[in-house]
Amino acid sequence: MSGGPNGDRSPLAEPRAGDRWFRRFHPADAAAPRLLCFPHAGGSAGSYHWLSEALSPRVATIAVQYPGRQDRHREPVHTDLRALAGLIRAELAVLGGTPAFFGHSMGALVAFEVARRLPAPPPVLFVSGRRAPTRPDPDQRHTKTDREILADVARLGGADAPLLRRPALARMALPVLRGDYRAVGTYRYLPGPALSCPIVVLAGDADPMTPLGDALAWTSFGVEGEARVLPGGHFFLESHRERVAGIIRDRLS
Repeated sequence: MSGGPNGDRSPLAEPRAGDRWFRRFHPADAAAPRLLCFPHAGGSAGSYHWLSEALSPRVATIAVQYPGRQDRHREPVHTDLRALAGLIRAELAVLGGTPAFFGHSMGALVAFEVARRLPAPPPVLFVSGRRAPTRPDPDQRHTKTDREILADVARLGGADAPLLRRPALARMALPVLRGDYRAVGTYRYLPGPALSCPIVVLAGDADPMTPLGDALAWTSFGVEGEARVLPGGHFFLESHRERVAGIIRDRLS
């Protein structure tokens, strides 16, 4: 759905007791570095199945499952992004330490806000397909009609867009999309110190949602910044899966 890749739909791994926020899909070496992935607007933990597969067993990939989708579909979607970040922050103890963070689109903002709440930041924060926090998105998608939201998803493309042509799936997806869009559209950055960790920016050179300059502005939010610009639009990750996995592997190793 809009905001990032969601091409894989393999069944989700069963969460451990008391661990409904986090999903693991593939085994990893005992000493492998860990990566916690934050989904895009409308997305679920399953949207990172491909990345988990690509990184296994050298990186242990964990994906966040936001309320309101898949096995958590009976829970309300959170429309306050900072409140959502606070809830995730409170659950991180079950992971036994802070992994590196990766977030695409809305997930980049959620990952950033979680990192700001930690006594020590993640080893590295990867942000993808999203304007820096001080660069608000002028397109308030949560105020659009259902038809306009679906047209927006179709315009951006991506693996989910064809599915939303089916009325039943569109009806299921729209409340999640609108709630996530509200969380992003009403988010306002509260000034604070830069994170004391590196930030690696991934951006598509033709992303209609994320002007390149706004994406590269992320580099000033960490102790050091690095940018990788790849060909493509908002869903550029889908066309560069192996390259993206390589960038993450190289950085974490």
